Amino acid sequence: MTLRLPAADGTLRTYRPRTEPRPRTEPLPPAAGAPLVSRTVLAAAHVVADPYADVSLDSPAAVDWDATLAFRRHLWSHGLGVAEAMDTAQRGMGLDWGGAAELIRRSAAEARAVGGRIVCGAGTDQLTGGTLAEIRAAYEEQLAVVEESGARAVLMASRALAAGATGPEDYLEVYGHLLRQCAEPVILHWLGPLFDPALEGYWGSTDPDTATEVFLEVVAAHPDKVDGVKISLLDAGREVALRRRLPHGVRCYTGDDFHYPELIAGDEQGFSHALLGVLDPLGPRAARAVRLLDTGDVQGFRALLDPTVELSRHLFEPPTRFYKTGVVLLAWLAGHQSHFTMVGGHQSARSLPHLARAYELADGLGLFPDPVLAEDRMRTLLSLYGVTP
Repeated sequence: MTLRLPAADGTLRTYRPRTEPRPRTEPLPPAAGAPLVSRTVLAAAHVVADPYADVSLDSPAAVDWDATLAFRRHLWSHGLGVAEAMDTAQRGMGLDWGGAAELIRRSAAEARAVGGRIVCGAGTDQLTGGTLAEIRAAYEEQLAVVEESGARAVLMASRALAAGATGPEDYLEVYGHLLRQCAEPVILHWLGPLFDPALEGYWGSTDPDTATEVFLEVVAAHPDKVDGVKISLLDAGREVALRRRLPHGVRCYTGDDFHYPELIAGDEQGFSHALLGVLDPLGPRAARAVRLLDTGDVQGFRALLDPTVELSRHLFEPPTRFYKTGVVLLAWLAGHQSHFTMVGGHQSARSLPHLARAYELADGLGLFPDPVLAEDRMRTLLSLYGVTP
């Protein structure tokens, strides 16, 4: 059987799907239940929309909680941690703070029940703007929800702070205030404007060097309150330079969906842990790779992860903020949910040629547990767009 897949130039090409979930040449991985030791690996997870909810684009998100939590159990079963209520979960792009708060409470309870690791995003997305005092209060409200759930917090970048800050001193004041009162060390998240254009000039400057100095000043002033920093700039050289300047004991979590294999593997001066949206579709394969790294097999680790970079770069191509559409498509094709619907209607945020290429790359990697199911679902999607066999 073959599929006719649309290309970006408007033509159709013939593609023959694979029939086995993993290439014959791929080495057998260590046992799936083995814990990950050498790196902390957190998968930023998507939410599953309720396809039967009678809602509009202006309505609060309608979430299928059973399917959403089942996907988190899937990630935990492979030894991965879950980064909850982050931008992969469509924070500020379909999921409002009320929905995010419920997601945090439910996922944290599920993590306790199964013994899974979880961190949760705390930001200010209940605001559209505001004074520094209002921004601090919004952060505090969200931190309280995360801490009361028993999870560790990720201090997410704030659109309100990016809009309202007059310079670096405002970032130092807000983050210093928050870190002094955090019950447990947090992860600081620097999300670049490629992921969210509203965050242009974060840390008080559009110059990356100046912004880096402010960011490091925040960390240096409160190293006991910072578990680590998540760097999502898609700039491997800057991440490496930054992680070498972190205080002892403060981790670097890569958020670079373009260069993650080399950053996680590291060099003679250190390495990055991982908190990545691409681990949503790559979770089992990434876990196998890190278990090889645990044994010192860097070559085996790279052999498993390097081939996935082409898919990741495709999913995160500009406009990068719409990568969630490809992530949810792959979850549907892999059988983790029964439909290709997203909160806020974001299933329409990418073109059919983009989705077709995502399917082709994922299928080529052997990511689908049931390739026949994936082919059948892709055929259904193509038919909805008018592509005939």
